[in-house]
Amino acid sequence: MFDSGDSGAYGAERKSTAVWRKRCAAPTPKGRIVNKAQLIDAVAMKLDISRRSAGDTVDAVLEGITGAIIGGDKVSLTGFGTFETTRRAARTARNPRTGESVDVPAATVPKFRPGQALKDEVNATTGRRRGAAKKSTAKKAATKKATAKKATATMAAKKTTAKKATATATKAAATKAAATKATAKKTVAKKAPAKKATTVKAAARPVTKKTVAKAPATKTAAKKTVAKKATAKKATAKKATARKR
Repeated sequence: MFDSGDSGAYGAERKSTAVWRKRCAAPTPKGRIVNKAQLIDAVAMKLDISRRSAGDTVDAVLEGITGAIIGGDKVSLTGFGTFETTRRAARTARNPRTGESVDVPAATVPKFRPGQALKDEVNATTGRRRGAAKKSTAKKAATKKATAKKATATMAAKKTTAKKATATATKAAATKAAATKATAKKTVAKKAPAKKATTVKAAARPVTKKTVAKAPATKTAAKKTVAKKATAKKATAKKATARKR
């Protein structure tokens, strides 16, 4: 992950421990695993030296600690912790897979006891991480609530819009129905006067027939009058003829 050449290739980030932790450590469920090569990279960045020099420094420190505890000495690093060895007596253990008893011989094992400064640093860092995790969780919860509220408001707005659209459609339908009824009434009103006019015409036709019927009677009366006048003239002529005789 890091250049193996001179320290000048690391740039401005070479002294940042946080950047080193982020770049050179592989993530795991419980944290990050730092191997020897990554530790050398960290030392190289921290001291601004080449990777080879950092590797020699790390090897020298580890060899010094190992040689001291092998010789039965304690290596006490103030604030960090103490490296030492302890004697473990022989015992009988049980194989967890098969359940069989296993004899474990006596042995000398290395032991590390952390210092108070290391404990405090780890505790403070863990507390800060927990606080950051809680804040992050709170922010996520607040974001979810805000999103839920927005979704609810959006749904309410959609329902209101749908109700308004339905009300508008209902009003439009009612207006159309009223207009249709008004048109039908006007049509009926127009047809009614037409029917009345037809009735009046139908009533007027018999009067004309009566008038026509009276006309022949008048002609007959005229004929009778003419006939009477002619008869009177004839009677007068006959009287005159009789006198002359």
